[in-house]
Formats: sequence, C-alpha cells, structure tokens
Amino acid sequence: MSAVVVESNRQANSSTSTEDLIGTVVRLSQGMRAHVVDAVDRMSEVNRSVHLLSMNARVEAARAGTAGAGFAVVAQELTRLSSSMKEAAVSVVRESSQKGSELDAVLHLLHEDVVARRLCDLAYNAIDVVDRNLYERSCDVRWWATEPAVAQCLKDPSAHNIAYASRRLGQILDSYTVYADLVIADAQGRIVANGRPSQFQSAGANVAAAEWFTTAMATRKGSEYGFESMHGSTLVNRQSALVYSCAVRDTDKRPACLLGVLGIIFNWKSLGQTVVEQIPLADAERSRTRACLVDERGRILADTMPQLAAITLDFPERAAMFRGKRGVVATQVGGRSVLVCHAASPGFETYRTGWHALLLRETDS
Repeated sequence: MSAVVVESNRQANSSTSTEDLIGTVVRLSQGMRAHVVDAVDRMSEVNRSVHLLSMNARVEAARAGTAGAGFAVVAQELTRLSSSMKEAAVSVVRESSQKGSELDAVLHLLHEDVVARRLCDLAYNAIDVVDRNLYERSCDVRWWATEPAVAQCLKDPSAHNIAYASRRLGQILDSYTVYADLVIADAQGRIVANGRPSQFQSAGANVAAAEWFTTAMATRKGSEYGFESMHGSTLVNRQSALVYSCAVRDTDKRPACLLGVLGIIFNWKSLGQTVVEQIPLADAERSRTRACLVDERGRILADTMPQLAAITLDFPERAAMFRGKRGVVATQVGGRSVLVCHAASPGFETYRTGWHALLLRETDS
C-alpha cells in the first residue's frame, strides 16, 4: 500500500477565492478614486469657465454704468458660485483620499488575516495527513509482530526458519511499498533476518543501542510499540527513515517472555517530502512560501527549501507558538522577514506525532 499524500483542500480553494474578492475590491476602490479625481478635474474646468464668465460680466457691467447694474449682480453671483465649486472640489479630493487610505488599510488587514488563516489551514491539513499515515505504521508493526514466522525464527534461529521469516517479510514488503525494509532483532539486539536481504545486508548488525530497539524492549504488552524519529538508517544505506518497533513475545509461555523485536523501516521521504511539496499553493505563492515539518525541538523533518541546509528552524517566538494548536507571527528567520503560520499535530485515533507544520511566507517589511 502506498502512502496517502495531501488531500484536496476545499478550504484552501474557498479562501483563495476570498483573496481574489479582496483583490477585486482593492481594484474597484482604486478605480473609484481615479474616477473621482477625473470628475474633480472636469469640475475644475467648468469652474474656470464660470470664473471667466464672471470676469466678463463685471467688465460689461462697468461699461454699461447704471444700466449694467444687473450684470454686476450676475457677476457677483457667478463669483460666489465659482468659489463654492472650488471649495467643493478640494473637499471631495481630500475626503476621497482620506477614505481611500482608510479603506486600503482595512483591506490590507483583511487580506493578511485571510492569507494567514488559509496558510494555517494548509499547515493543519499537512500535519493531519502525516498523523493519519503514521498511525497506520504503528498499527502495522503491532500486527506483524504476531506473525508466527517471526517468533519461530527467534525461538529457533535455524537457517530454514530465518529464510522462511525473511520470505514472509518480503511478501509484506511487496504489498506495503512505503517501507524500505523490515528487520528482526533478537533479544541481544542482533539482526537475524530482514525482508530484502538482496538489497540490504543488515543481518548480523547490532542495534542494541538503537532507540527503536530499546523502546520496544521496554514495553510491557503487545499493544505498546517503540519508535525512532527521522534519521539516516544504516540498515537501509542511510536512507531517511522512521522506525516503528514492537517486541516479539513467546506466547506459549506464561508469562510471555521477550524473544526480540520486529522493526519496520518506513521510507520517510516518500511521505514527509511529498506532503510539503504538494501543499496546494498558487505558483506565485510557492516561490515565496517555504513549507516545513519539524519536531517539538524545531528539528527539520521535511522542507521545500532543502537548499538552505538548515538542521533546525528557529525564531524567537517558536517555543510560545508550539504551545498552541495554531498561530501566526511576523518574525525573522534566517535574516528574512516572514509570516510564520503554524499548526500542531492534531493526532489521529490513539496516535499523535507531536510534530508541527509551518508555512513561512516572505513579507515586504
């Protein structure tokens, strides 16, 4: 079975449409202000004509003397009208500019809020996909640890039993392509069999100090499992891997005794890197948005900008942000101003990675 990757995100599409609507409102606002300025320019042209007519009326009134008294009244009224039109034009331009600036500020805040919410939604979707996939891994290892061939090769590590167990692991691997390999270690931490011996010569390797082995050996019942987070596993030629493990018990004895450990080596890159790379971002967004999956200490587990060669993702607000389920902060990362949008691992069923998804959008400030 192959790993599930990022699912379609209705919220992302809906929010993107909201961003488009905000952009449309901004353009309409700018167009309206341009129209107001154009209208005021036309009013000014009319006002200049009125003012010229007023001056001509004054001249004619002066020439006509007493008979031109009526022209003088008209000239005075035209002068008053011209002054009123000028004041109105100045007021319209001033108020239009003021209201336009206020509208721009509101739209800018609204746009930032919509973008931040959408990026948080996308981050949540990404980490949720990871949790759901890795929950299945924790189920797989507990199930396969009960495979009779696994226990038999630990109880009686004959060449026949080891070869048979290796074939059984290989059959599982043929169906579950998300795994690099499956290995069986005895109680002393020595690998006795693996599912792909022709590809990975791990038999005989000592894993007694490996976290996945020690955590599995410390379990008290079959419903518990061990784990080792992302690392370059020497068992699979240092491929990036997660290892889930479960103690193999001899159920013929009471109480059941530990025979060893089954370890399933999950190909992390096929999930983690795929998830961050397939987050649904527009092309224009993708060029200035970095997506990361990190653990609780900020260690980078997957990154759309691996060329930065960063081991951890750190910023002053990280610890406080990671205490919450979601959050947004404007900060500096690697000397760049970014908007960090965060979602914590929500967990699925009984499983939770405790990891975090982050989308870092470059800002102009």
